[in-house]
Amino acid sequence: MTRPAPGTLPLRGDLAHIALADRYLAAHYVVPIAATVRAQSTAFRLQPREDAELGALLDAGQPIELLDLLGDWCWAAIGPEGPSGYLERNMIEIENSDGPL
Repeated sequence: MTRPAPGTLPLRGDLAHIALADRYLAAHYVVPIAATVRAQSTAFRLQPREDAELGALLDAGQPIELLDLLGDWCWAAIGPEGPSGYLERNMIEIENSDGPL
């Protein structure tokens, strides 16, 4: 089976959205945490760095699914069918959180 292009399905070699477990092999699967894009629109990036290629645009207030935290960056998806990508951690609000993760 061919791997999807970066920025599409929430699937990396080491980690994948739990909803993809029946279709794709990954080292680990994750149950996402509900989050929301803060008050400023942003875009997913294809790598966790400021100069990385832009992916899908995200509107302020848009619900997303948090999959992984990587220092100042997080990996998230709009849903199990994507799109997915990286965004700066300060651009999201974790739902039902008692404080920062």
